[in-house]
Amino acid sequence: QVQLVESGGGLVQPGGSLRLSCTASGFTLDAYAIGWFRQAPGKEREGVGCTGNNDGSTYYTDSVKGRFTISRDNAKNTVYLQMSSLNPEDTAVYHCATAPLGCFANGNFKYGDWGQGTQVTVSS
Repeated sequence: QVQLVESGGGLVQPGGSLRLSCTASGFTLDAYAIGWFRQAPGKEREGVGCTGNNDGSTYYTDSVKGRFTISRDNAKNTVYLQMSSLNPEDTAVYHCATAPLGCFANGNFKYGDWGQGTQVTVSS
C-alpha cells in the first residue's frame, strides 16, 4: 500500500523556521519526483516546490524562493521541506505528493498520491 506521511508542522512566529518531513511506505521515494503543495482555508492548492528523481534538481514557486529548500534522505525514504523566514501568508496545510509527470520549472507539478498533510501556522 502506497502511503505518504507528513510531519513537522506547528505554530511558529513570523521570521521563524520549520522543517517538514515526508516519509513513504510501500514504495521508494527516490524512484519518483516529489513535490510539496499547500492549501490555506478558502484558497486554492498551491504548488510550493518539487524535486526531480535521480538528478537532485529542485524547483520552487516564486513566493518561497530563497526561503524554502527541498532535500532528500534516501536511506530514510524521506523528503524534507526546510522553511525559513516564515510569514503569516505561509500558513496552510502542507502536503507532499508524488509527481508522476515530473516537476515544472515554476515549482508546480501534477499531483499523484499525496498524504494527509501537516498544519503550519505562522502567527505572533
